[in-house]
Amino acid sequence: MDDLFSQPAPDKRIAELTRQLEHHNQLYYQEAEPEISDAEYDALMGELKQLEKEHPSLAKPDSPTQRVGGAPLEGFEQRQHLVPMLSIEDIHELKPEELEELQATKPAATRAENLREWFKRFQRSLGHSDVRLTIEPKIDGVAVSCVYRDGVLDYAVTRGDGATGDDITQNIKTIQSIPLRLPAGAPALFEVRGEVFMPNAAFAKLNQQRDENGEPAFVNPRNATAGTLKQLDPKLVASRPLDCIFHSYGLVEDAPYSSVSEFQKTLKEYGLKSTHWFHQPSTMDELLECIQKLDQDRHDFPYATDGAVIKVDDLALHAQLGATSKHPKWACAYKFLPEQKETLLKSVTVQVGRTGVLTPVAELEPVFVSGTTVSRATLHNQDEIDRKDIRLGDTVIIEKAGEIIPAVVKVITAKRAADSKPFSLYDYVDGQCPSCHGPIEQEEGFVAWRCVNFACPAQAVTRIKHFASRKALDIDGLGTAVAEKLVENQIVSTTLDLFDLEADSLADLLLDPAKLEFGDSKPRRLGEKKAALITSSLNDARKAPLSRWIYAMGIPHIGESAAREIARLHKDLREVASSPILQDLAELPDFEELSVSKRKKENHPRLAKYQIESELGPVSAQHITAFFHSEGGKLVIEKLQAHGLNPTSDNYDPEKSALEHADSAIAGKTFVITGTLSKPRPEFKKIIEAEGGKVSGSISGKTDYLLAGEKAGSKRTKAEDLGVAVLDEAAFNELLAK
Repeated sequence: MDDLFSQPAPDKRIAELTRQLEHHNQLYYQEAEPEISDAEYDALMGELKQLEKEHPSLAKPDSPTQRVGGAPLEGFEQRQHLVPMLSIEDIHELKPEELEELQATKPAATRAENLREWFKRFQRSLGHSDVRLTIEPKIDGVAVSCVYRDGVLDYAVTRGDGATGDDITQNIKTIQSIPLRLPAGAPALFEVRGEVFMPNAAFAKLNQQRDENGEPAFVNPRNATAGTLKQLDPKLVASRPLDCIFHSYGLVEDAPYSSVSEFQKTLKEYGLKSTHWFHQPSTMDELLECIQKLDQDRHDFPYATDGAVIKVDDLALHAQLGATSKHPKWACAYKFLPEQKETLLKSVTVQVGRTGVLTPVAELEPVFVSGTTVSRATLHNQDEIDRKDIRLGDTVIIEKAGEIIPAVVKVITAKRAADSKPFSLYDYVDGQCPSCHGPIEQEEGFVAWRCVNFACPAQAVTRIKHFASRKALDIDGLGTAVAEKLVENQIVSTTLDLFDLEADSLADLLLDPAKLEFGDSKPRRLGEKKAALITSSLNDARKAPLSRWIYAMGIPHIGESAAREIARLHKDLREVASSPILQDLAELPDFEELSVSKRKKENHPRLAKYQIESELGPVSAQHITAFFHSEGGKLVIEKLQAHGLNPTSDNYDPEKSALEHADSAIAGKTFVITGTLSKPRPEFKKIIEAEGGKVSGSISGKTDYLLAGEKAGSKRTKAEDLGVAVLDEAAFNELLAK
């Protein structure tokens, strides 16, 4: 009799966890009917990750764990399509002026006149008019081809030039709705093609975040999707909510369908996401009715669509109709004109984002466009206003960018009033943050104006999240939901107010259901365990080293490396706040690109002995000096003193060149790390830095060594071209032992 309390064999448990996770992925991403909470899902995923870590030989390429994104890629490899990936012929809806000109000679002409001509053309090619068509939305995304062999996703490729594309397999694996394995019975070779896109809500949120960060907004969802898929770091891709809808095929062995409509059913049977809007007209009148209906319905779709894809249903007719060198003759894409409306720009207001960026917003005379009434539109920044010459009182043309976000397209200068006025964001806010009346600045190289007050209430949530992040003070349990409620309830207004929190009152904090797991319909109490975890972490944070505290303050241009260099030069935070070293450094011209020897000559005499690393240049010194001289910085020092805190350095050694690593073969050397090694790259980075070396992200003539593991890629080639010494792990260990 089996022992009832024995654990299942690792291979069986991995298979069972994989089955469960695939089942729940299908329910969540395909059917939108989850059965378990996020926490329960995470527990299953965590167990699978641990088992695969303990038994790496059992980890499979189609495991659900492969979706989180692996190590950054060196570059995209080129891969040839199994059959050419042709584009579809575009048939454009006539513009009003084009229709007016055509109706002068053809009074019965409509906006869809170009489509009528296409319809007649393929009918003539067939020699009859009895043809059933299919119509589905044209998704405004990025075309991709996924190849499954023996039911497992083998690779994924972009369209490229139609013959060859970029292999983006690792990025595609991060898209949860794309199955890594097909059900039993799928063709041995199944090349399926579709469109990767960013859903409307996710696109709007991403652009909001970019506005708040002072980054340029994406023009439309397709632009955002293309930019994401081009990223070489799959983890960044995994952090952006992409989706994919499949609509066609490439090379397929023993295809189980003979029409486009049957293919749609096959997609559903295989768990491949397909369009939810699909019709089969047979006449031109029916086709026009479908197009009209799609033009109305598309405003409620969760993704951007800019037209209709029309195909001949019967696959046998595809071969008869054939294709040109660019596109098939049995399909076309009917492109809708973006709906534009004219309205009055009454005024411009300014919002303060969660990262302190000031964003101008056009206040419009309300107008109905693309399915909704629009009364406001973002203007992004002062540069955008100046480029389009937007003035108060102007008559403007607006449309929804990607049919989602209202945007001012242009000004109708012919209707410009004599008393229209240019808009200056800086003058409008009188050089002060509208939220806290603190100072604002425009950083060099950035177009956005930003509030630099550490105590600005508009930035409180973002600053608390950064303050509590793993690389900063690592405060467990203090995520977005908790931070938002603490600020909303006016329990804290700055990060240092967190140290006034008490576990008993924190436990009664009510969190919004939208921030919680599936199934919650009312606010949930934080509870004693979570409250104790947060307060315990806050107590631990009191003992965190100076470098973490400096990084946690979120000062512009002060990253982890700069914070650690500042901590090397100062004993404690009070010394940093009144540092003559930083003051002298702030007065120098930027020397980021100079060598250490050259830098010493350029340095202020009092700085020469410190051999300050390039991560801490004059720009960084200017920002941290300005911070501690600001009202917000002074408030930080006051509050720290009130809490009895003065963070101290754990790496204090201002004259390290005379004391440390004198006999190390690594001291003073610059390394670049690439490829797959026995340990994660950050572990090797710590070893190198502990020995007085430096790690860079890119190869240059200043690089001393390339530490290269398996699949080193283009960096190894560049190192060899530049004559940079290449070390494998064994050679690195030998160097380390010298």
